Parts: sequence; structure tokens; C-alpha cells
Amino acid sequence: MQKRYHKQFLILLILNYCLFSAGYGQINEQYSIKTVVIDAGHGGRDQGTSGKKAKEKDIALAIALKLGTYIEEYLPEVKVIYTRTTDVFIPLNERADIANRNNADLFISVHLNGNKDTRAYGTETYAMGLHKTKGNLEVAKIENSAILFEEDYSTNYEGFDPQSAESYIIFSFLQNTFLEQSLNYASFIENEFETRALRKSRGVKQAGFLVLWKTTMPSVLIEAGFLTNPREERYLTSKDGQEYIASAIYRAFKNYKVAIEEKSKFVAKIDSSRIISQTDSIRFKVQIASSGNSISKKSEFFKGFENIEEFKINNNFKYTVGSSSDFEKIVAYKKIIEENFPDAFIIAVDKSGKIIPLSEALKLINN
Repeated sequence: MQKRYHKQFLILLILNYCLFSAGYGQINEQYSIKTVVIDAGHGGRDQGTSGKKAKEKDIALAIALKLGTYIEEYLPEVKVIYTRTTDVFIPLNERADIANRNNADLFISVHLNGNKDTRAYGTETYAMGLHKTKGNLEVAKIENSAILFEEDYSTNYEGFDPQSAESYIIFSFLQNTFLEQSLNYASFIENEFETRALRKSRGVKQAGFLVLWKTTMPSVLIEAGFLTNPREERYLTSKDGQEYIASAIYRAFKNYKVAIEEKSKFVAKIDSSRIISQTDSIRFKVQIASSGNSISKKSEFFKGFENIEEFKINNNFKYTVGSSSDFEKIVAYKKIIEENFPDAFIIAVDKSGKIIPLSEALKLINN
């Protein structure tokens, strides 16, 4: 009975994910980050983890509000939306819904870590995916247990049990369209934590967080330190400590924003009236997805697409659709693709099948 229940849960969750991915709106050719949703973890009756004195819900809110203040002050063109600004309980699925309803360009969830070993310390930033270690799974279990405070969590999350390892198998089937961008921003955060805030970085990781899986934009969950470590608790409860953490996340956001917009601007600035020669040695394609797991080309995820190709780079699988030696044609095709995949972008592949920088490809075909 339990196995059948989990099977039903897997099917429903995959279908929901496909619907959310397909429903995201279209963006302009020259993309800019306009809206960010900042999520202070836990709240109200859900206290999260605790130190000797501090509660996760309070520290997470303090850091989230400081982060939002930095963005509003120094990047006034960006709209900041909070999932909560006071000590209230917000269901995990509602947090994602807030981001989706507001067509957010980035979702940042702020949390604090806990461990039975009080010596554990440092920061780590997660993207939604399948856990690679038992430690990652345990962090996800702790954060996902927030659904137990919801009245009808079994129905709201299609039978997901935050304490059952079997439930987490689902995240090996979910292919996050925004994984690459999420990991990119996560790496910016951990770099700032380590080099500017001078914290110990435990790295960028993946795990199955319910608060991330329904978001239709790049999303990260930040564990800003261990409240169970007495020394780190003192740092995280101090005004200076919170400001250092918030400013590090802000600087990472600013750097990520510049990188994303510069990349978009490069494509948008190409003069469409300029004649670009064609060559069989270079093919242009539109990348729509990146995943830690291989996706069958027969999957519903690719239904209706042509020339689906898979590229494996390091431990990630990248998926492209379309193929043309004419750059202008692939730009036009990308605009169509953006209706369902707003984060799609153009890549170039040489005759050996190797992905090469787009700038290099354009130089080659214009020589």
C-alpha cells in the first residue's frame, strides 16, 4: 500500500512540475532582472533549528530584511518582495506561489543550519536537485519538516513524507530547467561568504527542498551558518554578523545580475541587419535545460521540439533544441522557445560536436 502511494506521489509531482515549467511567461530579448523574492525561512509556530538562545526563524528574518534593504537602496530598479516581514507561519508551497505570481527573476530562501555535532560550522548554498550525500539529505529533511506544521500537508504535497528517504527519490526525476543559473548564483554567494565575509564555505550543493521545487525561476536556499555551534551562534545573532552575511548575499546578487544581463546584452546587440555568413562547420542551437541526470529524448518534457541533443559536460547534462548554421534563424527560433523556456539561450557547436564560446563562433563565420 505504501509503495503504491509513493508511486502515485511520483507521478503527480512530475506532472505538476511539467505544468509549472510550461507556464512561465515570455521575456524580452534583452533580459534584465527586475524582481527578486526574498524568503525568510520558517516563522510563527515553526521555529526551525535553535541554538542556546537564538531561533532560526528570527535570525533568518533579520538577515532577509537586511538583504532586501541593501537591494532597495543600491539597486532601486529591482523590485523586492518578501514572503514574510514578521513572525508568521507561511506554508512552503505558498512561498513558491508568491514568487511565481509575481514573475520573479530570482528566489532566495534564507535559513540557518543545525547539527548534533556542535563543532560543525560554516555556510552552504543549495539548488534544488537530488542529494549526493547523506548530509545533504539530512539538511533537506530538517527544512522540509516545516510542512508538518501545515494542517493538510499530505494533500498539499501529494503524500510527500519529509522523513521518508523513499519520498526523495522523486527529485531524481525532476529536471530543473533553471539548475545551471541556480548553481551559478549559489557559487557567487559562497565566494562572497568566503572571500568577503571571511566565513568557512562548505560549498555549493543540491538537495530536494520543497520550497524550491515549484518555483519557476532560478532559486537557491542558503544555510548561513550553524546556530548549534556556540561561536557561530554569537556571530549570527550579532548586528555585525548579520550585516556581513546580508551584504555578502547582496554582493553576490549584484554580480549575478551583471553577469546575466551582460550575457543577454551581448546577443541583443548583434545587428540583425548585418549579413552573417553560413558555414557547415558551426551549428547554432538553443539550450533549454540542464540537469544532473540524463533525460530521455522521448520524455514529455521535449514534446513538440525538433533536433533534441544531449551534451554531457562534467557531471551535468545539457539539452538543446533546433539546429541551424544561420545565426539569424536560430535567434528567431529562440524567441519562440522563450514562450515556454524564458531562460533559453543560444550555444554554438563546432564540427567535432564540441560546444564553443558564442563570440568565437560568430568570429569564425564572419571571416
